[in-house]
Amino acid sequence: MRKFLRDNSLGVVFGLMFLVTLVGQAFAGHADFNQQQLSEGLQQVSFGRYVTSASFAVDVTENWQSEYLQFFLYIFLTVWLLQKGSPESKELDKAGRESDEDQMVGPHATGTSPAWARAGGLRQALFSHSLGLVMGAIFVLSWLAQSVSGVAAYNEEQLGNLQDPVSWGQYLLQPDFWNRTLQNWQSELLAVTSMVVLSIYLRQRGSSQSKPVGAAHTATGVEG
Repeated sequence: MRKFLRDNSLGVVFGLMFLVTLVGQAFAGHADFNQQQLSEGLQQVSFGRYVTSASFAVDVTENWQSEYLQFFLYIFLTVWLLQKGSPESKELDKAGRESDEDQMVGPHATGTSPAWARAGGLRQALFSHSLGLVMGAIFVLSWLAQSVSGVAAYNEEQLGNLQDPVSWGQYLLQPDFWNRTLQNWQSELLAVTSMVVLSIYLRQRGSSQSKPVGAAHTATGVEG
């Protein structure tokens, strides 16, 4: 068990932190929701009802979809786009898909290469793009979940204000949907931009996301 935790500590710790913050969001959101209910003269709801409500679902999924959009864009754009001096960039002479030899596919695969890297045709093509495709698929699914839960939460407010509900298609044109969506997108894109640029000049000793402390500011694609 100790060896497993050491070898997988990064994934385990972030997974646990995700669960803790999700539970914390559920309790804080429940309290906030009930405060709003009281201020509007409405009945409070139980914790179980809140965590199965559209209000909670849209708050969760709108963050998920923006995170996976960030990953999807970053994975695909870093194939071609470079940033001199950043460890988040490939080396300046490696823009593009790179050669089969560099990528260790087909006849250049090693004994430890995944089976689909050694294979040719469709299997190799799918495996070669599997990370970006899965991130993109999760983004689309979470975006759809946000839109479905969002229209349900929006219509609850509409009915509470004695106004007509809207269809899913109509909700996609509402400012409420795009306000929720774009405020998350811009924060994720700002975070990526900050990481790419600040890592040119700043260091974190021992981190895989930083260059070695003594590396030149112009060193590109070098990680500590």
